[in-house]
Amino acid sequence: MADQLSAGIVAGRLSPEELEANFADLHPRLSDHEALVASDRCYFCHDAPCITACPTDIDIPLFIRQIATGTPEAAAKTILSQNILGGMCARVCPTETLCEEACVREAAEGKPVKIGQLQRYATDTLMAAGIHPFSRAAPTGRRIAVVGAGPAGLACAHRLAMKGHDVDILDAREKPGGLNEFGIAAYKTVDGFAQAEVDWLMQIGGITWKPGQMLGRDVTLEALKGAYDAVFLGLGLAGVNALGVEGDDRKGVLDAVDFIADLRQGDLSGLSVGRDVVVIGGGMTAVDAAVQAKLLGALNVTLVYRRSRARMNASVFEQDLAASKGVRIICNAQPVAVHGNGAVREIEFAYVDDDLKETGETVRLAADQVFRAIGQSLEFDGLAMDGRKIAVTGAGRTSMDGVWAGGDCAAGGDDLTVTAVAEGRDAAEDIHATLGAG
Repeated sequence: MADQLSAGIVAGRLSPEELEANFADLHPRLSDHEALVASDRCYFCHDAPCITACPTDIDIPLFIRQIATGTPEAAAKTILSQNILGGMCARVCPTETLCEEACVREAAEGKPVKIGQLQRYATDTLMAAGIHPFSRAAPTGRRIAVVGAGPAGLACAHRLAMKGHDVDILDAREKPGGLNEFGIAAYKTVDGFAQAEVDWLMQIGGITWKPGQMLGRDVTLEALKGAYDAVFLGLGLAGVNALGVEGDDRKGVLDAVDFIADLRQGDLSGLSVGRDVVVIGGGMTAVDAAVQAKLLGALNVTLVYRRSRARMNASVFEQDLAASKGVRIICNAQPVAVHGNGAVREIEFAYVDDDLKETGETVRLAADQVFRAIGQSLEFDGLAMDGRKIAVTGAGRTSMDGVWAGGDCAAGGDDLTVTAVAEGRDAAEDIHATLGAG
């Protein structure tokens, strides 16, 4: 017992076999037969509510009918014409609160059509065949800079390339993908799918990848405006909010996004995790960090959120997934102090009501590792801001002529991959129209 208590934050808590099992594909791809059975349940509604519920407006009944008639490649083109990252969105999109929640089968039977899994089946089939169903229009002679290689930037770049424009994607990292590559739980996107999808997307041509280019460090917005016909900002959100309590800077208090990125890019057996892990936050990042800490072998993992469970940004499915993996969820509690002698040993929370007023009760949780997942922010000079994000109007137009923005860095969205894709796509259409290139 003493050895366990002194083990602290270590790597290799589980065997390679256990890690492989824990991080296996959350929803394996449907077989051909399973896809046909699942597609047969669709009513193919004329005024399908599932389409309205999809941020990218995919014609869901059409693509499911195409699967049902044995043409999954055609189904994939239907999907990808609206959502070029349809493969990743099929894996990570909270379909249970979007298209599947709106499904008529859900209302009638409490069991919706497996829209997300059918979408994955179609897009995976197309990609496995090595097919890229889109081609470039005649060159326009226009060059557009896309800053950020996440879902919004990739979607914008692909649509612009289709229109015949030349696109440079600039990103601070050495690998493209953004959130899809660095910020999503490993069990949702196995076998290097995020990079495979980027490589497939790049087959459109006309897109040049420029890594190691951080806006403000390596290039300025003014310089980009001078060198390109238009600029799209898909920066995401970089700065994680601090806890703002005593001891926040103790060793072992870390950002959840960095933990997830390290997990996605490294060897699972070499990634260190604590014995007693506490994750603070109520969104998808918090759940992904908590679940993966448990899957890495942490003995006790607790997710603490300051509001009620009903107000967590993470879907009920994700909350239930966390609970099923052994994550304890505590709601209506906010941190007041991090205790320890140099390194964190305990974290103290005050219970609060729905208005965040303290009730007078507190609780201390043992912790050798604490992950912050309480939101991110963006600081940007030269553009009008809406709180912690870039203010936009219409299809992503910023306060500066010739500059558009979309995805997590832009105000008004709901921080979902599928929404970022829609915003990047729509901004590309607006850029094309503004340039008068077609």
